[in-house]
Amino acid sequence: MPDLSKLIKAYDVRGVVPDEFNEDIARQIGAAFARLVDAGTVILVRDMRESSVPLSTAFAQGVTSQGLDVIDAGLGSTDLLYFAAGSLNLPGAMFTASHNPAQYNGIKMCLAGAAPVGQDTGLGHIRRMLEDGIPISTTTPGTTTSRDLLAEYATYLRSLVDLTGIRPLTVVADAGNGMGGHMVPAVLGDAILPALPLSIIPLYFELDGTFPNHEANPLEPANLVDLQKAVVAHGADIGLAFDGDADRCFVIDQNGDSVPPSTIVGLIANQELTKQPGSTVVYNAITSKAVPELVTEQGGVAVRERVGHSFMKATMARHDAIFGGEHSGHYYFRDFWRADTGMLAAMHVLAALGDQARLLSELTNDYTRYHASGEINSEVADIPYALDRVAEHFASTGKADHLDGLTIDLPHGWFNLRPSNTEPLLRLNVEAASPADMIHIRDEVLALVRG
Repeated sequence: MPDLSKLIKAYDVRGVVPDEFNEDIARQIGAAFARLVDAGTVILVRDMRESSVPLSTAFAQGVTSQGLDVIDAGLGSTDLLYFAAGSLNLPGAMFTASHNPAQYNGIKMCLAGAAPVGQDTGLGHIRRMLEDGIPISTTTPGTTTSRDLLAEYATYLRSLVDLTGIRPLTVVADAGNGMGGHMVPAVLGDAILPALPLSIIPLYFELDGTFPNHEANPLEPANLVDLQKAVVAHGADIGLAFDGDADRCFVIDQNGDSVPPSTIVGLIANQELTKQPGSTVVYNAITSKAVPELVTEQGGVAVRERVGHSFMKATMARHDAIFGGEHSGHYYFRDFWRADTGMLAAMHVLAALGDQARLLSELTNDYTRYHASGEINSEVADIPYALDRVAEHFASTGKADHLDGLTIDLPHGWFNLRPSNTEPLLRLNVEAASPADMIHIRDEVLALVRG
């Protein structure tokens, strides 16, 4: 059996096929998931990777072996799974490796109502069942049926953000050969529903899990180059880039410049607080300080949380937050069962842009106040020692907190230094009022971490 400690991660299952993740393991995980959930039916969705069909089929066999039924929703994005789990109140699983290269695949699981499954909410239990051996079930096997939920998903999203009255916009959308190529025509185009005032220019909409054009990982600047060029070449109003399972969305303005996800968090927070004043917005520890400032100025309540969807969703539930945003491009909505959806985030941006006459760069400037370094990774042999060294160095000049790694507030900026969950890395994010201050703080911290 493959090393389960590497395969079963903090939030999902992910590994190289077939060396780390194969049909036999998928079948066992399906059986374990069936024993974990308190439900009679499990819903399945899969991405376009070639291995997703046999792996999801094996998972379904594991589920039905325990007497549960399976609804196979076929091809879709991860947020289609969340829609299904929320609207049908069923647990489910999405077969995808998201933005990872072609040789990978994995499973994202959720409970009924799209509640997250992480190490402390099911994945640890599943791993122990696989290690100990899953008991043989004596119940009558369940059945698998197919159900197309794409139209219901698209209709629901359109009910949350009305784009019918916006000014005409030209939109270049880069699906990176991932599931965005299936979802964008359904939600923003006219493949299922009436056309919106959007002229969509598709880029790499062909579903192809080998990613022949570029990896479907918009966090890497190199993967945005084609979209940036296309936006400028077509004179488009906006560019949208989706990752492999289309649960994250990144935005390009009319000049071909990338809009920081923190800016999008601020913009969507504004949209949601306009609808429901005084609501709570959750943001993570590496999101721009502009976000809590903007939320507070608009009369909302800003709550800070650790990086990671399980933390964000739990905090949103505790505070009944209307919206949550992470600097990684994950956007969570109370109206979407507190789950993350890149498509709904894109619709909010399109609504904000289309409801006024300014260019996107002018609009987003309202939500941008500071200069950021972007995430900088450093390989570190002794992570606790490095964190202690940095904390001691800034003890007399800054205010520290340890919500997520080490965050230091300084007179002219702040930084967060946190360990990776999976690699011997420290991840640094710096923000300051001026580029010079940002560079000074960045270089001072990196000298301590790498010195």
